[in-house]
Amino acid sequence: MIYLGSDHGGFQLKEKIKDWLGEWGVEFQDLGAAQFNPDDDYPQYAFMVAEAVGKSDDPSLAWRERDKGILACRSAAGMVMAANKIKQIRAASAYDLTSAKHSRQHNDANILALSGDWLSDDQAKQILETWLNTEFSKEDRHGRRIAQILEKEKML
Repeated sequence: MIYLGSDHGGFQLKEKIKDWLGEWGVEFQDLGAAQFNPDDDYPQYAFMVAEAVGKSDDPSLAWRERDKGILACRSAAGMVMAANKIKQIRAASAYDLTSAKHSRQHNDANILALSGDWLSDDQAKQILETWLNTEFSKEDRHGRRIAQILEKEKML
């Protein structure tokens, strides 16, 4: 399952993402915003998506089978900051194909945040497709670093 969330700054992009996921036959659930509201706040949507992904993410499954999240706001930065407060979450923003691949291959990111202001539709679609189709490398050094993050979460 892919959980989607956006505030007003990413609302239009989220609606397009729903269309793309539908075209690709990918199952998703929209956790909001349900309608454009210029006064809404991004943390509530980041937390909803991150909590859904964090409760169900199982790194032992193949990437295609794992739950994941897609967030959108004006810059993507706020969504990443909020989502990463939730245990088990490794949210990353991507602005090009290289950063999308890197977030998956090196960091096993389970949430992708996209900018509604700084990406064209074509860029966002290509980044999303690349992120969804990139496996974690499982290299020892990357696994070791993720394990350190998970260990710190246990202490919090």
